[in-house]
This record gives sequence, C-alpha cells and structure tokens, in this order.
Amino acid sequence: MASIQTRQKNGRPSYTVKVRLKGYPSVFATFERLTDARRWASKTETEMREGRYFQKSKTSDHTFSQVLERFYQDIVPNKPNLSKQYKQQLEWWNSEIGDISIRELKISKLCELRDQLASEITNRGMKRTPATVNRYLAAASSLFGIAFKEWGWIDENPILKVKKLKEPRGRVRMLSDTERSRLLEASLNDKNPDIYLIIVLALSTGARRMEIWSLVWTNIDLERGMIILHETKNDDRRSLPLQSHAHKLMQERYKIRRTDTDLVFPSSKNPFVPFDFRVPFQRVIQNAFIEDFRFHDLRHSAASYLAMSGATLSEIAAVLGHKTLSMVKRYSHITDQHTSNVVKKMNMQIFE
Repeated sequence: MASIQTRQKNGRPSYTVKVRLKGYPSVFATFERLTDARRWASKTETEMREGRYFQKSKTSDHTFSQVLERFYQDIVPNKPNLSKQYKQQLEWWNSEIGDISIRELKISKLCELRDQLASEITNRGMKRTPATVNRYLAAASSLFGIAFKEWGWIDENPILKVKKLKEPRGRVRMLSDTERSRLLEASLNDKNPDIYLIIVLALSTGARRMEIWSLVWTNIDLERGMIILHETKNDDRRSLPLQSHAHKLMQERYKIRRTDTDLVFPSSKNPFVPFDFRVPFQRVIQNAFIEDFRFHDLRHSAASYLAMSGATLSEIAAVLGHKTLSMVKRYSHITDQHTSNVVKKMNMQIFE
C-alpha cells in the first residue's frame, strides 16, 4: 500500500512516496510533482506484487528515511536506550536529508548542516551549544555506522569526516568536606525515605543518575558486594563494587523490598517505573545550604575521592565507565598531588 506525504522545502512542495507491502521492506522516493509521485507509486506496487521490483533494485541507493526506518525496526528493539538518547536528533536529520540517498551525501553538505545546527534558534529562544551540536552529530554517526558496518548500504561513515565543534572544558563541582556532612545529614532527615541511600550510592560508586534510579535487584549481588550494569551510556557492561556503608544499607533495603517489582526504587504510582528523585534531591540541597550543585556533581565528587585515595586516572576511568582518559584528566591535579605526597614520604624515609 502506498502513502504520499507532502513537504515544503525552500518554499516549494515535494512529495515523498512510501510503498509498503507485507513481506518486503518499505521503499521511498521523492518527486516535485504529485502526478509523478502517484505514477511511481502505482508502478512500484505492481512490480513488487509481481516480484520484479527488488530484483532490479537490490543495489539501489537508500535514503536517510529508509535507514532511519530500518534502524527503528531492527536496532531499537534490542537497544531501546538508543531511541531515547537519539530520537529528537535523528528526527531533525530526517527533516533535513530524509529524501536524500545516503550514498550521495557529501561531506560539504554535512558540514553545512552542522553549522546550521549551531546557528539555529531553538524553541527555547537560544542557540544550541557546541556540546549539543556534537550530540546531533553523534546520533547521525550511530545511524550511518550501522548502515556501513552491519547493512553494507554505504562504504564508510561520512560523519567521521565532519569536524566536531570545540566544547568548553566540562564543569567540575565537588563537595567540600563540610558540604558532604551537611548533605548526608539533610538527606538522612528528609521525608523521602530513600534519598539518603540514593546519595550514598552516588558518592560511593560514582554511578550516573539513571544508573542508580533504575537499579534492579537481579543486577545486584549482595553476597559478593557487586552491582552489574548491563545497559550504560556507553553501551558497555560495567561492574560497580558495593562496599562498606552502601553495602549495609542495600542489605537492609533488600529486607523491605517490594515483591511486585524488580526495581530497587519503584515509583509509588507505577511499580515498573523508577522513582523520580529530582524534587527530593533539590529539597535536600536547599536544606543543606549547598549552592550551585547538581546530582551529576555527586559523580565528580566520587571521582575526586578516588583520586585522593590514590587511584590512578585509568582506575578512575574504569569505575566511572569512561572509554578514554580524556574525561578524567580533570582530576589529574588530585592524582598528581597524591603521587607527590607519596614520593615526598619515600624521600623523607630514605634521606632524613
């Protein structure tokens, strides 16, 4: 069955035809005239029913829209986080190059779109930051990468040749010792019974917000003191040691766990949805008189504690789940200070 979608581009209409037939992948084509679109749709449907269309089009080009549709059909069901992470960005790319063959996309065009992303005014009335533009590029790169590596629809991933925008150095906000004490006390006395454990887990493991909020009991080994994260931001399996105070708290939590869900922190309204701790966290921050602090900063604090305890940059990266050391170099001054103290202690022992 064929459907025709009308679009406006540069003030002129275009007609994108989508032909779907049970048992066959969908096919697309775009025309400037409606009559041509209808004629192609009718001809294509006939050839598909007679088994002639795909014999002659096995090596034909695929548009970005076709790549995106197959991505949603074949990839997203197995990796739902990709859809959550990239949906908005991919839809933007589809609105700009949906009807263009991915084999015909030139680097100059992709660079032009990168610059367009950076200059556009969003619904919030602001331009996108370099970091946001780079996330749009990452979304497109993921799609092109699959079309290249898994489907053989293109000979390379063209996004890899598009230079990313330079991002400012990431913010690093860490708790001072007094702030940490106030935060733990405020969370322990808060009316939400779980916010204290949430903060303890963040500070002791360095896990990301949703990695903690979405924890399930089947991924927690209390006997070994280990949390296994099967779905992470980097799509890698990661293990988090569950030690000391956090381990004891989780053992107590397990005794009073809900039996109608596997979630450690389920929503009160829906046991299959994680609880949203944004409001309790902001309340605790205010009650602890801590300014300019976000939940993600607990992760920075955990990394700084590791550095001060003598962990190397590679060890910190392993705990945080970073694939490269570039993200943890912000803590290098702390590890350098620790190394300096170790050498100083050694010199004092042998020379004084």
